[in-house]
Amino acid sequence: MRTFIIVSMVFFIFKIKLARLDEVNACSPSGYESELKTEFSSSFVENEYIVTFNGYHASKVRRKIIEDALSYSNGSFGWRIIGRNNAATMYPSDFDVVMHLADKFLNKKWLFVFAEYLTISTLNDRNLYTLLSDDLFSEAVEDIKGVNPVEQLTRHPDIKRVTKQRLVQRTLKYIPLPENCTSPGVDCESKPKQRRLDFLGTDFWHATGRHTSRKLLKSVPRQITSILQAELLWNLGIKGEGVRVAVFDTGLPRDHPHFKRVKERTNWTSEKSLNDGLGHGTFVAGVIASTKECLGFAPHSDLHIFRVFTNNQVSYTSWFLDAFNYAILKKIHVLNLSIGGPDFMDHPFIDKVWELTANGVILVSAIGNDGPLYGTLNNPADQMDVIGVGGINFEDQIARFSSRGMTTWELPNGYGRLKPDIVTYGSTVRGSSINGGCRSLSGTSVASPVVAGAISLLARRLPGVSMFEQGHGKLDLYRAYQYLMSYKPHASLSPSYIDLTECAFMWPYCTQPIYYSSVPTIVNVTVLNGMGVSGKIVKEPIWHPYLLHYGHLLNIEISYSDLLWPWSGFLAISISVSEEAADWEGIAQGHISVTVESSPEDGTTEILTSTITLPLRAKIIPTPPRSKRILWDQYHNLRYPPGYFPRDNLRMKNDPLDWNGDHIHTNFKDMYQFLRLKDYFVEVLGHPFTCFNAENYAALLLVDPEEEFFPEEMTKLRKDVEDFGLSLIVFADWYNTSVMKKVQFYDENT
Repeated sequence: MRTFIIVSMVFFIFKIKLARLDEVNACSPSGYESELKTEFSSSFVENEYIVTFNGYHASKVRRKIIEDALSYSNGSFGWRIIGRNNAATMYPSDFDVVMHLADKFLNKKWLFVFAEYLTISTLNDRNLYTLLSDDLFSEAVEDIKGVNPVEQLTRHPDIKRVTKQRLVQRTLKYIPLPENCTSPGVDCESKPKQRRLDFLGTDFWHATGRHTSRKLLKSVPRQITSILQAELLWNLGIKGEGVRVAVFDTGLPRDHPHFKRVKERTNWTSEKSLNDGLGHGTFVAGVIASTKECLGFAPHSDLHIFRVFTNNQVSYTSWFLDAFNYAILKKIHVLNLSIGGPDFMDHPFIDKVWELTANGVILVSAIGNDGPLYGTLNNPADQMDVIGVGGINFEDQIARFSSRGMTTWELPNGYGRLKPDIVTYGSTVRGSSINGGCRSLSGTSVASPVVAGAISLLARRLPGVSMFEQGHGKLDLYRAYQYLMSYKPHASLSPSYIDLTECAFMWPYCTQPIYYSSVPTIVNVTVLNGMGVSGKIVKEPIWHPYLLHYGHLLNIEISYSDLLWPWSGFLAISISVSEEAADWEGIAQGHISVTVESSPEDGTTEILTSTITLPLRAKIIPTPPRSKRILWDQYHNLRYPPGYFPRDNLRMKNDPLDWNGDHIHTNFKDMYQFLRLKDYFVEVLGHPFTCFNAENYAALLLVDPEEEFFPEEMTKLRKDVEDFGLSLIVFADWYNTSVMKKVQFYDENT
């Protein structure tokens, strides 16, 4: 039990650490502080593929599988397995990186490489022309190009998936602040306006209460550990003893005076260095385990430093995969992942994240710095098994830059999940600097969980803020410790209840009552299995209407994940109103019961069972008149991840692609709120036009549609307008074929 408590306490460390540094106040040698904005971009690497196997194999076995898969008529030349030289090389692996050479032959250096496969050992500039005209060369290239490489590899029964290699670029931009102007949110009135940053000032933080008047900011204490009362736990002997913490970042200097328990430093990049050339990794490690000056939360924890970014802030998916495998081998307890992005479809990366958490690794990641828009979460922090955290200041205000929920990749199938998981301080946090001293950083905080099923009990809710902004609220370290002293593994739900009347926490649900004939309201609930990595929902979840509270007037349909792995699953709850309540107004209540069963723990034979209750409360009103009902077409909106689509605003050349999906409650939130203020009722259509009754609605809104319209839809829509008087309102995006041909996206790889 004591070991569990110590591990759990260390998880909280990452709530403060900036694993993804979004905005930073760094003290420069000149005495000025500066804001450091961090941006992530991702792109495919030309002709490189990650081949993922169904199991772990030695390098010789992996090579044999690939050669077998590519053994077409002229052999497997044209392909090369890229060697990897790092700490994981000696161990079995579940992937390889391969390069397809055929498309590179216009580049002279690849002609030399290809010559190896043609047994031409004396290729030079003099006989290069001879090779180009050689029949064997021409036939080989044409033969290679005639084979679909991905299809050829994926046919092999031992190969799980083939995906393109990705490069991740992290850009750090230091912007100097005026002297003595060091705190985000504080207006330095005596300085020229042009010296101020766009994100500073009164709108840098989002107020959590109703009152917006100015108030004096509290002075920032010297130690963040004091604010969260870490000393209370230290006095009880809880300092992270025996906890293995992995920091995936830019490395750590050798013999840094702040660290006493650096167990291992490993390099996973193409650079031959273990040191931190930028200072970011040093700061992160300092907040975790510094033993002097700017103290870390777990000074007795064992640090494992993984250098996964170069000094140019470049990394590859394959570097992370190798490092992840090594972290599993080293039985890491807590892993801080200093990366985030908008694309959850990088399958090797996401699969490995699942494998990490399934092996008991607590993974923490920043929720992102793309706020204040809703639906701007970063991956992997938006996954159910990863703890994603947003930032607040010392006035308990949500950081304007902190990304908001809901998760967007479930939207096409209903609605997103609650995220972030929790919020904590992200302003002027002190940590170790690269030169041995301390510096202050600000930005999206990264937090960590205690246990998956208990996170909602470890935080204090912030008033006046939506659950898609604050998650379960603000970290309360000592309260978490007290809870853990009596904690017993069980299953829980996130959110733990559904109250469609509670504002602002249940925004947007609380902004519009439900009524008969409306499109069902969908709430996506995460099931957290604290009993084990694998479990299942036994039987079917049951709706229990409270007859004395009109629960029978609600129609509840539930879909759910049969398997809970790793540690989690979902309940998708569809809420609609029965015809009996078409003219009724009031509050309807009931609850849903869910029973989770988990496999026996090591050394036991007892199957663990936990029954959870999900209270549900909704306000029903009489069906509004047709003139007040508007239908929003979500079915044809841009979906996440969208692919390579240019933004509506072509002037945004530094970020030309639209990475976020469209939804009335995310990037079109302002439109939704405006319509509600005008007493219109807005319903969201997630199905084709053939699935709604036009006689119920005054208008159909087509806002920036991207997906195609089927012939049956166009026929029905014309009939709805002509025969049933449906109004059609179209907010059209630009479409110009000549402009589209000129809009080209390049990076250093593609």
